[in-house]
Amino acid sequence: MKKNSSSVREIKILAQHRCSMPVFKVQRVIDQIRGRSYEETLMILELMPYRAAFTILKLVYSAAANANHNMGLNEADLFISEARVNRSTIRKKRRPRARGRSYTIKKPTCHITIVLKEKSKY
Repeated sequence: MKKNSSSVREIKILAQHRCSMPVFKVQRVIDQIRGRSYEETLMILELMPYRAAFTILKLVYSAAANANHNMGLNEADLFISEARVNRSTIRKKRRPRARGRSYTIKKPTCHITIVLKEKSKY
C-alpha cells in the first residue's frame, strides 16, 4: 500500500508469486478492467469465465478494503487508474517418465499490480 501526500490519494496493491498463471492469461482480464470504476470492475470480474478473474477480484476487493480502512476513502469513489502484469519466475518440477527418466514441467508465475485512485470531485 502506498500513501501519497498529494491531493489525489491512491492505493497500490501488489501480488507477487501468488499468481501461478502465465502472463497472457492474466493480461486479457486486466485489459478489461483498466480505467473502470470499482463497482463496475466487481461486476465484470464476477461474470468472467477465466480463472485469473477470481485472483484479480480478490486483489481489487482487498485494495478497496485497505483504502476504506487505512485512508477513509469511500469505495464508490474509487477507480482503477493502473493495472499491469509482469512476468515472474518459472517454477520447475519433475514428472517421472518411463525408463527412470524425468521431464521438467514449467509453471510460469506473474506479478499483478493494481492502483486505485479516488475520483476527483470538480
